[in-house]
Amino acid sequence: MAEQPLLIEIGTEELPTRSVDELARAFAAGIVDGLAKRGFAVSSESAAVYCSPRRLAVLLPAVAAAQPDQTIERRGPAANAAFGPDGAPSKALTGFAASCGTTVEQLQKLETDKGAWYVFRSEQAGQPLAKLLPDVIGEALKALPIPKPMRWGDHDYAFVRPAHWLVILHGSDVIDAELLGLRSGRDSRGHRFHHNRAVAIADAGSWLASLREARVLADPAERRARIRAEVARAAAETGGQVQLSDALLDEIANLTEWPAAIACAFDDDFLRVPQEALIMTMETNQKFVSVLDAEGRLTRHFIGVANIDSTNPAEIRKGYERVIRPRFADARFFFDEDLKTPLIDQLETLKNVTYQQALGSVWDKVIRVAELARTIANRVGVDAGATMRAAALAKCDLMTRMVGEFPELQGVMGRYYAAANGESAEVAQAVDEFYCPRFAGDGIARGRIGQVLAIAERIDTLCGIFAVGMKPSGNKDPFALRRAALGLARTLIESGLSLELPPLLAEALAQLPDAALAAGLPKGKDGKAPPLDPAARRSELAAELYDFILDRLRGYYADAGVGANRFEAVRALTPADLGDFDARVRAVSAFAGLAEAEALAAANKRIANILRQADPAESRGSVNPALLAAGAETALHAALSEARGALEPLLAARDYVATLKRLAGLRDPVDAFFTDVMVMADDPAVRANRLRLLAGLRESFLQVADISVL
Repeated sequence: MAEQPLLIEIGTEELPTRSVDELARAFAAGIVDGLAKRGFAVSSESAAVYCSPRRLAVLLPAVAAAQPDQTIERRGPAANAAFGPDGAPSKALTGFAASCGTTVEQLQKLETDKGAWYVFRSEQAGQPLAKLLPDVIGEALKALPIPKPMRWGDHDYAFVRPAHWLVILHGSDVIDAELLGLRSGRDSRGHRFHHNRAVAIADAGSWLASLREARVLADPAERRARIRAEVARAAAETGGQVQLSDALLDEIANLTEWPAAIACAFDDDFLRVPQEALIMTMETNQKFVSVLDAEGRLTRHFIGVANIDSTNPAEIRKGYERVIRPRFADARFFFDEDLKTPLIDQLETLKNVTYQQALGSVWDKVIRVAELARTIANRVGVDAGATMRAAALAKCDLMTRMVGEFPELQGVMGRYYAAANGESAEVAQAVDEFYCPRFAGDGIARGRIGQVLAIAERIDTLCGIFAVGMKPSGNKDPFALRRAALGLARTLIESGLSLELPPLLAEALAQLPDAALAAGLPKGKDGKAPPLDPAARRSELAAELYDFILDRLRGYYADAGVGANRFEAVRALTPADLGDFDARVRAVSAFAGLAEAEALAAANKRIANILRQADPAESRGSVNPALLAAGAETALHAALSEARGALEPLLAARDYVATLKRLAGLRDPVDAFFTDVMVMADDPAVRANRLRLLAGLRESFLQVADISVL
């Protein structure tokens, strides 16, 4: 029989909103994997993944009615043990043949690079898809990522939600199966309100269209496109523009099967509450879409997306406006109550909040961050007094009612409360921005005080948590230290602040109590930690932290299209200033595009190998021109001396691109030197002089990066 489309649909009660897409992808992957293991020519690329709040489905465009015929191979005894000294088959060989239902003469010999074995091969006809598919679906269901399966009725089976229908069609034929207490058929279900009855599916290829006629958009991409269009239409009625994030769109799509947007409004008085709080309330609690004006300010309008194309949308609008009113009233109450207490008055209450047992309270952390921020501010010419004030305020909003309700608003509410208390615009902005970047793709703090605080906060977090022995392990990172390290590195690079990281790590570690350092000491086999040497422990942690932070930059540059070898060429020098590190990476990337790059990288690698194998004492010191032979050796020395003079101002200005371009001009004399000169000469003085010449050449390149890595 020719290949035909295969449809598998499982209908359920409403699925968990945030799990629908993941479950659908996992289900489709399980079906494809199960069929592929059984020899069917299917692939994940061809599988169409469908889902809605009440169904998971996969449609494969072409699946054979049976698996291909299979060659079965069983391996028996090794050839060198298959016959006795008299040439008679061994008991192992005759027993193997008998177990295969054949004779020794019918066995074949398999030759491999690891020896020879006797094998039995037979042809087995492929089994029908209809016989294999129930097991394939059962395996896919068991493999789904369901943390807490639900049971219903008095059945033994469990699933993410109670299941109510099962459709399995190969072309127009129903494949018989019983899963989750359901017998398969061709009856799907339409929209719960618009078409609350069975939908007979004629064949697998018409399933999507049949459901669309029953007011179900089973294609998640089509559903999302309709939501965007509907929301845009409703927003046009208000004269505003919508703020619809991908995350909110996903949630709405997984709540609706036939989405219809309805424009709504709330009382103007609520607009005096910070718009971030109102938007958070709408999106988190009600899945409503906010409407902004041309300047990005929240308007009194919002949009609800219903799962029904109502004949009386005014009633739905009333319901949406009714449910949002108490939510906004709560937000207004929280805001008004928080304003009654100056933000700085919350600082003292942070003493009652434990940050980490060995590291003390959040108040203790604020003190450490403020001191480190003061040091950084003085180094980069930022107002230290304003920085200290912002540091003192930065975590105070954690104790407010609004942040207690919406932890995502920490920093944002601190900015509003600080401004309301009369703090300067710079300080208020820094209270918010020191959390930046909050997530992947988020920008760093824009203001200088915010940048200083972001650096100090992350350094203290990294140092403290590493010190107590809770650094990331595998995929476990409860304190989000990888994100903190990347945020720190990005801020140091993208802010343009010139700061050396190792001294800052040392200063942050110096503020930690010895008890925190002792808490993280590794215990021996006897379960006891060695005596604490505070200085040694701090030095060890500083080195470990610096490496950890640099490791985060590998992914940062990979995302920017910088090859790993270019990153490693700079990392080999471990520059202390990450802004300087970045300038070197960009210079190496520019150098790698030059015609001379490959030859000079190879020459540097060769020089590094020569110097590594030679006596280090021979390569130390200055070159003696009197010992240079005329020709390539003298020419390289002259070219290198001339280049060094030109490099000094370039290196002083950190113009690494120009530095490497100038060094690229040495390619011809370097090539000539290795062609005409024997470095390891018999005369010890000549050999040492040539090693010093090569050491000087390599040292010139190492002022930017180790290009031998390229």
